[in-house]
Amino acid sequence: MIHLENVNKTYFGAQPLHVLKGINLDIEAGEFVSIMGASGSGKSTLLNILGILDNYDSGLYTLNGVRIWNLSESKAAEYRNHMIGFIFQSFNLISFKNAVENVELPLFYQGVSRKKRHTLAMEYLERLGLKDWADHYPNELSGGQKQRVAIARALITKPQMILADEPTGALDSKTSVEVMQLLKDLNAQEHITQVIVTHDPGVAEQTNRIIRIKDGIIE
Repeated sequence: MIHLENVNKTYFGAQPLHVLKGINLDIEAGEFVSIMGASGSGKSTLLNILGILDNYDSGLYTLNGVRIWNLSESKAAEYRNHMIGFIFQSFNLISFKNAVENVELPLFYQGVSRKKRHTLAMEYLERLGLKDWADHYPNELSGGQKQRVAIARALITKPQMILADEPTGALDSKTSVEVMQLLKDLNAQEHITQVIVTHDPGVAEQTNRIIRIKDGIIE
């Protein structure tokens, strides 16, 4: 599903920073993998390239056989909105929208009717044990509840791939275990490809394969 061949990325500033140095990587459909590395190792840059949030300088990236390279913003947004679900450490919920409105948002961008997106969002909140919290705003939710809302939002478009950037980074240890179990169950039941970036060995060990990155190179 994901194929990277000799992918390089440099950030050009006062001092050019060669972040990814010839990355070769294959991830099959339905895999549950983690990308693990210290801060500054290049793991978040790699995730951003996989998620079509950032471009690479040279090499090859294909997603489901389609080359991803220098896409227009509208084309990149279309791929992201239909193929990829994102989960972030900081949840990235919109503070002035309640839980169900946050979950509905990706369907709004797909042009789904208000009634249908509301019904689907309620179904996903119920699946994640949050039906009774649908009308609550992010500041009224615990960290674990916010991350469940974010997971529901990532799932509602039925993506082929979920990319999670430190999904347990802002959670206590008990809630982290619950969120990881939820992601594991989703992978087992729905076979959605999941790539989880983490620096936490305990999180990485719960995935089926650990990809270790150090100084921009996969070890």
